[in-house]
Amino acid sequence: MERISVGLRQIVNNINLPTVLKTAILPGESVERLFIATQVGEILYIRDGVVESFLDITHRISGIFTGGYDERGLLGLAFHPEFNTNGLFYLHYSVAGTQGPGALPGPFVPDPCNPETLNMEWVNRNLQYDHIDTVEEWILEPHGQPQQLRTLLNLRRPFSNHNGVNSLNFSPETGKLVLTTGDGGSGYDPFNLAQNNIEIAGKIIEIDVEKDTFTNSSPIVSRFDELPTSIQDSLSIIVKGVRNIPGISFQKQDNERYIKYVGNVGQNLIESIFTFVEYNSIPVTQIVEDYNRGNETEGFINLGWRGWEGDLPTLITRVCPGSSDNNEKVIAYYNEAVATSTLRQLPLVSYYHDDPRVDKFRGTALTGVQPYMGNEIAGLSGKIIFSDFVQQNTSPPRGVLAYTDIMSSCKLNDFGIIEPSYDFGSRPAFYVSLGTNRNSSRVFLGVYASLNVTDFNQGSVFEIVP
Repeated sequence: MERISVGLRQIVNNINLPTVLKTAILPGESVERLFIATQVGEILYIRDGVVESFLDITHRISGIFTGGYDERGLLGLAFHPEFNTNGLFYLHYSVAGTQGPGALPGPFVPDPCNPETLNMEWVNRNLQYDHIDTVEEWILEPHGQPQQLRTLLNLRRPFSNHNGVNSLNFSPETGKLVLTTGDGGSGYDPFNLAQNNIEIAGKIIEIDVEKDTFTNSSPIVSRFDELPTSIQDSLSIIVKGVRNIPGISFQKQDNERYIKYVGNVGQNLIESIFTFVEYNSIPVTQIVEDYNRGNETEGFINLGWRGWEGDLPTLITRVCPGSSDNNEKVIAYYNEAVATSTLRQLPLVSYYHDDPRVDKFRGTALTGVQPYMGNEIAGLSGKIIFSDFVQQNTSPPRGVLAYTDIMSSCKLNDFGIIEPSYDFGSRPAFYVSLGTNRNSSRVFLGVYASLNVTDFNQGSVFEIVP
């Protein structure tokens, strides 16, 4: 696929790391504003070129960041479809003061020769966890400040990473809130949470926010069967086998149906984008009932993790002394790869960390997938744009933009590179987020100049332009 040149128009700079970029119309207004959520807990919006504060919850997140790279923080922001009249919006963030020791003492790598590493269980969960994530409903009171209304979920997370990002989005098909949550973290999904139906981690979840799930004290859980029936009744599952995911996006296909796109961040070798139109939304009450009867609920879309990383079985790379070209790659979870081989969804696109082709790139981590339905950028109308955190072997570090086509077949699709004509100078430019306006006619790119969340004010937001 040909390379496409674009421009980048800077909208704002000197902000903290931007995790969510989307537009909304404030109550009483008629103009879409760009909203920016930062990982440290701010929500900003742009009014007539000026950055204004919508909400600051840094005090609710403070203490999470101890310096350096971190995947916790303010991770999700979604506006109710009727936000312009009802003022409702939703947040997903990691809660201050909830730190624990983690579920394992150190980094995890499975050993196919040691069955104990292939069948681990997360035990003593009340104590052995890393932190708590929460999903909350808020309201912007008329002529007032935003106020929290209720907690929808409190999720106990085993490790600090793989919490998802841009993790809350409303479905234009169903009107439900969609939560995309990662497998719980570490590496290789030590407890196989993504494939276990009763585990909340590693799933894409629909939440019916119209149902009353208010409780005086929302429980802290990691499994669906730990939830009160009233909360179970508001939830359904559409996808499992998720490793880590930069949100879900929707592209209108006809008057009633939308194409859905989700990206699955890879382990060592592969980044993948999946797409689907039809799906089964299976109520959590059914999942819990089946589990209690010893039955396995079927019908989910399955992205294949942890047995599969994109279009290949999950591999462990063993370094060959003296010759990296001969590195040995061993299937980490052979039995699981076989068991899910015919059940899993095939990816639309997989791109590789070690790709020798001159017309491709060597990426590291998928950070956004968005359809572009505008007409201004030649060659990109109707295409799917995606971003990668940083291209390997670039100095200073630079992220990557690329695109692919919609495919009606089940064949793995090709992709092309998007080349921005923008001079970042000598500073790093990590591509950390991707977003659109409400009809996907504009695409926004979040860039950060540091790997460390607490290197403050290193962020910028751009619009991708002709």
